[in-house]
Amino acid sequence: MRKFLLPAVLSALILLISGCSTGDDAVAQGNTFQFVSPGGQTVITYEPADRKPIAGLEGEDLVSGQPLALSDVRFADKVVVINVWGSWCGPCRGEADDLERVYEDNRDDGVEFLGINLRDDRDSAKDFVIDRKVGFPSIYDFPGLSLAALTTPTSVVPTTIVLDRQHRPAAVFLKAVSDKELDEVVKRVAAEPAGSA
Repeated sequence: MRKFLLPAVLSALILLISGCSTGDDAVAQGNTFQFVSPGGQTVITYEPADRKPIAGLEGEDLVSGQPLALSDVRFADKVVVINVWGSWCGPCRGEADDLERVYEDNRDDGVEFLGINLRDDRDSAKDFVIDRKVGFPSIYDFPGLSLAALTTPTSVVPTTIVLDRQHRPAAVFLKAVSDKELDEVVKRVAAEPAGSA
């Protein structure tokens, strides 16, 4: 049975990647958010009325190996910044300090960060976290299963997604992000009234 898992996973990833190149915008599939990249945009924002919840996000903590999920209590009712990264990715190395600054500056205001480490050697990824003093956790997701469940494009690394307190995408950065542009979005989303439509 195990030999059938890899082709199924690869098929799901191919469908996910090819799905990013069609359509005009994010769309709702049932009650969840399905991301479709609009023609060439690298920064996409969504008004509260247009946001849909994302699918469940869970996996194994990169460092501890313990289960880690967006549904964990540490993320409840918080703005969550999800960053897809790899130690092999030059732009990821370039933005790491910026992400950490925004995390440290906003965590007391109900903001959490969650990384998704994609297609990486685990030891290299751990070294990346230690060397850059990354203070937030990451899901270790070599095959892209957690990312596939999130329904975001896997063809762009780094990708950063800002979720509102209801864990709906408010902004998506399909590029390396600077501390200034990310901080501006995070502060705006964190200041939204509770239960924004």
